[in-house]
Amino acid sequence: MSEYVTKETFEKMREDLHRLKSVDRPASSRAIGEAREKGDLKENAEYDAAKEAQGMLEAKIKQLEGVIANAKIVDPATIDISKVSILTKVTITNIATKKTVTYQIVGEKEADLKAQKISASSPIGKGLLGKKKGEIAEITAPTGIMKFKVESIAI
Repeated sequence: MSEYVTKETFEKMREDLHRLKSVDRPASSRAIGEAREKGDLKENAEYDAAKEAQGMLEAKIKQLEGVIANAKIVDPATIDISKVSILTKVTITNIATKKTVTYQIVGEKEADLKAQKISASSPIGKGLLGKKKGEIAEITAPTGIMKFKVESIAI
């Protein structure tokens, strides 16, 4: 599945992958080598732990390579702000509570509620995608249906 990311997030993922391959992978190999030198591998817990850590590291590298290979970089200059889409900032008002909040719709890798960035695949993100200013988004939540009015859309 494609992941929509900004250029900055894409570059950060590439840096993380480079670090995993050039720093963490050699360190993992050294740890296995050191544990192997300590004797009988059948009863060597340190060796088993180092092999397990190496397996998790390799899985993380493979997963990150997959995300990078399928990433779609979104350029903010090409975003249509007539409707809610990836990377738009949308100000919404909860119809029931009259509380107004602004969220940026982002891909899963960039989602951070504290920074007011919500994933396009989250219930609220899905419900808002494609809505225009003034429209009401009905979002199914565990507590029932929530209604949000789209107040504004910006970059």
